Amino acid sequence: MEFEKILETIQMIKDQNLDVRTITMGISLLDCVDSDSNKACQKIYTKITTKAKDLVKVAEQIEMEYGIPIINKRITVTPISLVAADSEAKDYIKYAKTLDRAAKDLGVDFIGGFSALVQKGMTKADERLIASLPEVLTQTKLVCGSVNVGSSKSGINMDAVRQMGEVITEAAKIDYRANTKLVVFCNAVEDNPFMAGGFHGVSEPDVVLNVGVSGPGVVKVALEKVKGRPLDEVAETIKKTAFKVTRMGQLVGTIASERLNVPFGIVDLSLAPTPAVGDSVAQILEEIGLEQVGAYGTTAALALLNDAVKKGGIMACSHVGGLSGAFIPVSEDAGMIAAVKEKTLSLAKLEAMTAVCSVGLDMIAVPGDIPATTVSGMIADEAAIGMINNKTTAVRILPVPGKKVGEEVEFGGLLGYAPLMDYVRADSRKLIERGGSIPAPIHSFKN
Repeated sequence: MEFEKILETIQMIKDQNLDVRTITMGISLLDCVDSDSNKACQKIYTKITTKAKDLVKVAEQIEMEYGIPIINKRITVTPISLVAADSEAKDYIKYAKTLDRAAKDLGVDFIGGFSALVQKGMTKADERLIASLPEVLTQTKLVCGSVNVGSSKSGINMDAVRQMGEVITEAAKIDYRANTKLVVFCNAVEDNPFMAGGFHGVSEPDVVLNVGVSGPGVVKVALEKVKGRPLDEVAETIKKTAFKVTRMGQLVGTIASERLNVPFGIVDLSLAPTPAVGDSVAQILEEIGLEQVGAYGTTAALALLNDAVKKGGIMACSHVGGLSGAFIPVSEDAGMIAAVKEKTLSLAKLEAMTAVCSVGLDMIAVPGDIPATTVSGMIADEAAIGMINNKTTAVRILPVPGKKVGEEVEFGGLLGYAPLMDYVRADSRKLIERGGSIPAPIHSFKN
């Protein structure tokens, strides 16, 4: 790696909000399985606090030595529905509180993996985990959950889709912030270092270190230098910028994995915005040529951005993974928030954008009286986009009881704030109540 180019990248840190968004240690808990849930939880706590005991210290050392901000230190674990499947426990609150305690004791920001993969059907363990989610999300502080309800290979489990609509509305009644820690996926990836959807897949090593790099501000500043130029020149500029940013992630990941003595997994180059000025994916799209995000052409500009980011990242790193692309969370992006306030950006437009971005409907606040079946309908639509297009899609929708369309709600910190968005009131209940599954598309049969 050329030292001069690394230094050039570090220069972006000062004024353009470039950072390593997260270093995330993935830990397999498959060797913690025990029919006695108390023994299983003790094994889980011991393994996590042993393997990750130096994670925060090493990250802080690298921050000091290289001047590179590392915003979050996180852990992902094997989906708990697999780890707890052999136990006699009636619910999995005990497992979640064990994860929460380990995360607090280690000083990490979040721990992900209170998860279930139910795209083709549910075990008893999956059912218990999903039933536990409202309580887990409201009784723990650092535990993140996810449920994969569909895949291009298996189709969409509509029974799970219906249940997740109920889980989300039930959790919101207890605490409107609970669902900021819950993601419903189609085609979930096993090495995602970002939250709330990160978990440690069963095909991953026993322990691995993944890095998530961000930097919307860097891309926007780079594009300011090619105003009015053709779009292929815009794409080339994004690729070159993504290349530089990813090299920084590779540097940090390599050093951290050596010091922690664990294998280096992947760099996830995702343009993850924050509410800070100049750190917005929406403003990149506007720099490309939109008066405001949500205008006609938004989906095309986002497709260009997402593809160029992936191409630049792949050239810079031997192992790019995770979700890599552009995130479009509403509450975490100042440009998205402004567009919602101006009524330029609607839920329908956001859904169209998810067909070409790296995730889906993310951090969208809606009135708390939204029916569970309507939330399920949103999940089904996103899962269908993911299934048919063979890409990851997700839903992180946030019903807020007592608030109306247009009112604002604060989630705090990097989660930002959001004006409540309106949704289509026509009923999808009969569709959702049919249950069953939507079969896999024909292009999945390639064997």
